[in-house]
Amino acid sequence: MALEQLSDVVQRCQANKDESFSPEDYDLFLTAGRTCIEQGDSAQVLSILVDEKNKNVVRCMGWNLLGPLVQMLLKKEEKNLPHCHAILSHLLEVCNPKELLVGLLEQVEEADSASIAETLTLLLKPLQTVLLRLGMKKASSVGMALSTLLSQVARLPVPVTKEQEEDDVFGLCCCCTALLQFVKPFVEEIKEKKDNNRISKDNELRVELLKFCMKSLSEPLLEVQLKDPDTLQKSPLRDFATEILVILSNIGESLPDLLSRNVLKKREVPGFLEEEVRYPKESLACMCHLLFVNHVAVDIFPAVLSPVFVLQCNMEYIELLLSRTEVSRLLKGLELYEKSLVRVEDNSLLVDLLELKTFFSVPLNLVKVMTLCPDQTLRTKGLKVFQLSIDKFNTEAKYKFFRGMLKTSHHAGVEGYVIKNIKNQIDFSLKPSNGNDWFLGKHLLPLLRLVLCLPHGPETDLLQNLDRIMESLNLLRYMLIRDKEWENETGIWTELYKIEDNYLKPMRTGLNMSKAHYEAELKSMKENKKSSSKDSKASACTVTVDNEKLPNMTPEMQIQVLQSALFTFDLIESVLARIEEIIEAKEKPLS
Repeated sequence: MALEQLSDVVQRCQANKDESFSPEDYDLFLTAGRTCIEQGDSAQVLSILVDEKNKNVVRCMGWNLLGPLVQMLLKKEEKNLPHCHAILSHLLEVCNPKELLVGLLEQVEEADSASIAETLTLLLKPLQTVLLRLGMKKASSVGMALSTLLSQVARLPVPVTKEQEEDDVFGLCCCCTALLQFVKPFVEEIKEKKDNNRISKDNELRVELLKFCMKSLSEPLLEVQLKDPDTLQKSPLRDFATEILVILSNIGESLPDLLSRNVLKKREVPGFLEEEVRYPKESLACMCHLLFVNHVAVDIFPAVLSPVFVLQCNMEYIELLLSRTEVSRLLKGLELYEKSLVRVEDNSLLVDLLELKTFFSVPLNLVKVMTLCPDQTLRTKGLKVFQLSIDKFNTEAKYKFFRGMLKTSHHAGVEGYVIKNIKNQIDFSLKPSNGNDWFLGKHLLPLLRLVLCLPHGPETDLLQNLDRIMESLNLLRYMLIRDKEWENETGIWTELYKIEDNYLKPMRTGLNMSKAHYEAELKSMKENKKSSSKDSKASACTVTVDNEKLPNMTPEMQIQVLQSALFTFDLIESVLARIEEIIEAKEKPLS
């Protein structure tokens, strides 16, 4: 029945020489053709379509059969495959390329998540054929096709393990490989013009290929953690990343220029695209990670740039990556920062670099990773990179960096770590031939005033500020022992009376108040527990300490918390008492 309807509508339309077919003719052609294909009559449909007498009808209406044809090809039923492929090839040859493009992209867009990879690999070659038929007017159509294809590729999960990439469980690898083949003739066209100096930066096809590369860098490559060649010798995703950078080079984009564009502030790029749209920072961040961490396409990147310049260029991209919350971004930011720093000589970064915004914003973002990131591995790596960054500054830069971090980090653990580094610098400076103007004498004292202070005087929360307090006390004790009063290289002995009044005495007062408060709470808890011991079950209750309620816990748990706090106060007191003994011995008159 459907086959007869298809034959009838085609014969009726043959008589219409001006090709002004009615909507009813289109509907009937589509309905009958779809039914025939779905029922397995593709051989008969093919014979109708290739009949020379029906050429005009097929040219106008044939593209409507793309939908049912693609669905049948995806089913891969062997008896229908040869005829369906033949129908598709014939339609690609005779139908209007613009209508074919719309029809093929509709099939790409309508693919559900389970069939994205199969649909793309099936339709990329037909799409390429259609676009090449458009000749010199294909640029915008190429751009539309690439945008649609990448939007679908971005929906595919990214393989995490080596096995997932090897088995291509999500289909991403085969899609990326097929995309490279798809763009190949368009890239070769631009490369040939570039090699012959017959292309401008605003060539439309070149711009569309640039957009394709930039979008590929942000999705999927920014999500991908490439495997080392030793781990995975044949990696489709590494090959895809390499080819994207090669394409950039082939279409006239210099990788060194892309790296340094934010540092050199090239704002004179002509064309209809704004610079930030043409070169998204996130895409450039991925490019830098590929170059300096994964060592992708290093053969087309010159190794003549100084490590300090590369670090300076990368800082803006590192800042962007570390400001995100996704694990993949944070890891890439840490890796890029580490690799950029490793190439720099220790103690070589000048203080002038701290005038650049990124050299302070990146460490502050690093602090957030170290203190707030739920991933323990990233927190540990963040601390390692933080120390590496400190090691690269020269003495003056270290001094100003420490001062800035003490003022802006607002985290006791980080401040404690900075104070530990200050102690290391003072220790180094006190050794023979290592003296300097920054960690001895007049410059050191203002830094020490930032270190040896209680934010809220005697009422400072000693537990919350424990890391900072312990490192500060240990630093002070070390200096009083190491720097003899008659030498006074650090100036600590000149400043000691101020330290006593502004730091040690408020510390002693705060410590006594805190111990008394917690001891009273502990005594009360024990008495309450004793009085309620008649109950067989331990009841949950709350305790208020320093105006803050502890969470619901059993009395035994709350007693343990209070005892732990008192033990902490004893630790603080032990160091404080040793410092007081040193000062007392100094002030004691000789007998």
